[in-house]
Amino acid sequence: MPFPISMILQVVVALGLLNVWLVRAGSATSFRGGDARSLKEEFAAYGLPDFFFYLIGALKVGSAVMLIAGIWIDALVMPAAAIVAVLMVGALVMHAKVKDPAIKSLPAFLMLVMSVSLLVLGLT
Repeated sequence: MPFPISMILQVVVALGLLNVWLVRAGSATSFRGGDARSLKEEFAAYGLPDFFFYLIGALKVGSAVMLIAGIWIDALVMPAAAIVAVLMVGALVMHAKVKDPAIKSLPAFLMLVMSVSLLVLGLT
């Protein structure tokens, strides 16, 4: 039996968030905002205070865990997907704020599309 698309999206979004926040947080990538070489530097480039780095990190890692747990506990998927969608809109706004080229916004845009897709699928 094939996995439902919603479960695939949950896992992709969750693993993407965990990769960014737990595996590659200290690494430079071509998608970092401004000239940042780490995730913490990226928040500084956006002009955000340090506590935002920790707040957003907790929300993203927590949402990722909820999406994975949502494989077994359906009630967790919609709130987690909604949180991720809102955070991805914020990420897109921050990329625009520092006038990043559109390509740097691609991961946030794709995460937004997948999160909104989870929300739409959850309503049907």
